[in-house]
This record gives sequence, structure tokens and C-alpha cells, in this order.
Amino acid sequence: MLRTIRLTLAIVFFALVTLLFLDFTGTLHGWMGWMAKIQFLPALLALNVGVVLLLVVLTLLFGRVYCSVICPLGVFQDVISRFAGKRKKNRFRYSPAKKWLRYGMLALFAVTLIAGVRFHAVASLLEPYSSYGRIASNLFAPVYQWGNNLLAYLAERADSYAFYETEVWMKSLPTFIIASLTFAVLIILAWRGGRTYCNTICPVGTVLGFLSKYSFFKPVIDTAKCNGCGLCARNCKASCINSKAHEIDYSRCVACMDCLDKCKQGAITYTRRHKAGVEKVAARNQSRAATGAAEPIDDTRRAFLSATAVLAATAALKAQEKKVDGGLAVIEDKKIPARAAAITPPGSLSARNFAQHCTACQLCVAVCPNQVLRPSSDLTKLMQPEMSYERGYCRPECTKCSEVCPAGAIRPITKADKSAIQIGHAVWIKENCICITDDVECGNCARHCPVSAIQMVASDPGNPESKKIPVVNTERCIGCGACENLCPSRPFSAIYVEGHIMHRTV
Repeated sequence: MLRTIRLTLAIVFFALVTLLFLDFTGTLHGWMGWMAKIQFLPALLALNVGVVLLLVVLTLLFGRVYCSVICPLGVFQDVISRFAGKRKKNRFRYSPAKKWLRYGMLALFAVTLIAGVRFHAVASLLEPYSSYGRIASNLFAPVYQWGNNLLAYLAERADSYAFYETEVWMKSLPTFIIASLTFAVLIILAWRGGRTYCNTICPVGTVLGFLSKYSFFKPVIDTAKCNGCGLCARNCKASCINSKAHEIDYSRCVACMDCLDKCKQGAITYTRRHKAGVEKVAARNQSRAATGAAEPIDDTRRAFLSATAVLAATAALKAQEKKVDGGLAVIEDKKIPARAAAITPPGSLSARNFAQHCTACQLCVAVCPNQVLRPSSDLTKLMQPEMSYERGYCRPECTKCSEVCPAGAIRPITKADKSAIQIGHAVWIKENCICITDDVECGNCARHCPVSAIQMVASDPGNPESKKIPVVNTERCIGCGACENLCPSRPFSAIYVEGHIMHRTV
């Protein structure tokens, strides 16, 4: 019964979180967007204390149910492991915990967060929710969109417009390669060893694993009923059941309940901790002391607490830190939009705040209806979204990215707020403008500017009849990119947006 409940909840969570990355219309986020906000690291970076405390209490009560129900990457591994189990039954076996690797990866994760924004890409590679987000948005989403386009094609032939076509394109080759490699590695690990990734590499699994050792409810082996068949150990995807010693490593147990279902003797029950277990450990310690066996000192708890304390303190400090030395980026004469400062979405406050909080989960990229957001290829902010206006521009009435961000990298804003937030300013390149090169009237940039920051003025102040050229009012320009996107100059726009390190209200 418990296993059935766990499987049902896991399927629901996994399907809905996956759809959050596939739904290019953005309608699902209004109902199920909270599922992204209860993921562990995004909640920690966003300082959502209530969510973090809820997950901690949940783990202290029931064990690592977050890993077996809420985390999409964990459920994805279960799906792969289940397919592998169809070919070979009873394929797992107990293996000792690799504590040096687990706490080493946690330390690496903490150090990359502490070291600053230049190393956040490493932390994003290890974070489970973000890893799955990149897989879903780069590998699953194109297939979903192609299926939608096929339905749109068939519906159009039947004089129905229930579906509409959407453009499918690769937003970032480096991010696609990273997502593909992550996907391949996870399939290999899950196919061969079940939850190997969760119990060796995943920093969230290590943190929750430490807490789950003290959980109130947990699987318990009744030695009086156990016949030592080892069926539970051979079906434990976490490889944490030592059937010979009748012990379970609760730091690696993900509370999948498979062992309860497999045990034919009813020797394993999911119940509260028994005092008898404590007495058994005490008796074992007395026996070792009597035989003179030295008990090895376990420093992992001290190392874990130190790393966790540093990680939590750093997250709090980074979230509150503000950069006050921002301003306009240096403007150079350029023929291509090679921006001196990348453009970050409205609501991100500043480039530094965005880089500190973003986990590169790609959820904002997936829901952007204007094809403006795409993963960065810059090594200092690899995979984190940045804005570019080749395929569309940031429409003032759209606030999708601020609505879905679970980590606080993009703060929620209203449509009125967005129209007043300056994320950059337009720069006119005279050498590219067709008003000069082709001697024609244009004014496309001025006509489409939503804040009237561009005006067409006479190129010769002494001759009102001379050709009109655009002039940008940088105090009014909000950097939406409408001018850059709609400029008819090819192959390079005659006007482009230069990003601001610090956003401001105009």
C-alpha cells in the first residue's frame, strides 16, 4: 500500500514538473508552478525559509521522500531502473557507502557557491533539479514541439485551428551537449546501479541523507521474521540493505518502499524507530570494547555539519548582497551586437544578483514566448539564461520568466513594473543603417518603440528636408529590443541593445 501511494505521487510530480518545461504556452505554470518552487536548492537560494523547513521536517519524519517523490531527477532514474529490471530481476546487491565521494562532492558544491559567480556553472552541473530541467528543455521539449507541429498540420488540413505551430531551434549548442552527456551518464548509472547518482554525486541527496538517519519513520528489519533470503537487498535500488547483518544504511535509503513489497516474510515494516535498535547498537559496542576492538572515529558528521553551515551562510549572504557600483556599460562602435554587458531579464535586479541565484534550470527559457531567452555560452555564466533579440523582442506585456523562476534570480514583477525597468539601452550604428547606406526613408525602429524612446530627426540640422535618422533617448529606453529585432538592416542590425549591469527604474 505504501509503495503504491509513493509510486502514484511520484508519477504525478514527475509528469507535471516535466510538463512545466514542455508547456510553451505557459498556461500550466499558473496552476502547477509551485512544484518548481519546492525544489530544495532553488528554495534555498530564494531564501524560501518555509519551503526549506518543510523539506527538512518531511525528511526528519519520513526519510528521503523528497528524493523518491518530489525530485524529478530521482524519479527519472527510477523509470530507467525499472526498464532495466524488466531484463534482469533481483539485480542489485549491498555495497558499502562511499562517504569520501559523497562528502567530497558536497564540499565541491559548497566551494563553487562560495567562490563566486565564475564557478556557479560547476554547482549547476551537480544540482539535480537543474540537471533534469536542462534535459527536459533541450532533449524532451523539441520532440514535444515537433509532435505539436504535426498535430497543427493535421488540424489545419481538417479546417481546425485547435493547435498552432511553434518554432523548434537549438538555443545553445554547449548547453545541448551538456544536457545530452548528463542524460547519457544518468541512463548508464541508473541502468546498472539504480540510485548510484543520488548516493554518490548529488549534493542534495547527501544533505537529506544525513538528516534521514534520524528520521522518525523508517524501514525496520524484524530479525525474528527474517530468514536471510536477501531478496530485499537484491531489489534495493539504493544498495543500502545489508541482509546478512540485518542493517539498513538510512543515509542512502530513498524511502522507495520496494523492500516492503518484496519481502515475503513480512520482516520489513515502515515504522518509527525502536528503542530495541538503540539497545542493540549499545550491546554491539560493549561487545567490541570487551574484545578490545577499536571503534574507528567517524569524522563525516563533523565534516557534513561544517560544509552545510558554510553552504547555508553563504546562500544567505549572497542573497542579500547588493552591487552598488553599476552603471552604463562602455559603448563602442560595433557592427555586430557583441555586447559589452549581457542583458538580463527584467526583475533580475542586476547581473550579479542574477548570476548568484540562477541554477541554470532553463525553466524561464522554456516558457519565453518571444524566443528572447537562451542559455549563455560564456564560461563565466555557462548555461545561465541571457537575452538576445535575433528571433523576437521582450514584449512589455509579458512577465512569464518572472512568474516561473523558482530560485529568486528573477523576482516577480507586474506589467506596469516591467514597462518602467531599464535593463539596457539602444545604440545606433550609423554604418549599418539603410537610411545612410541605401539613402531610403525607414523609421522602423521609431515606429515600433513601445516607450517612444526613438525619434527620427533630420540628418542635417540645417536642412529639415534632409534624410531622417534615428536618435535614441537613453533615459527613456528600457532595452526591450524591439528596435534591434525589427530593424530591416541585414545581416547586422543598425541598432542594438547594450545591457546594463544594474537595472534601474525610469
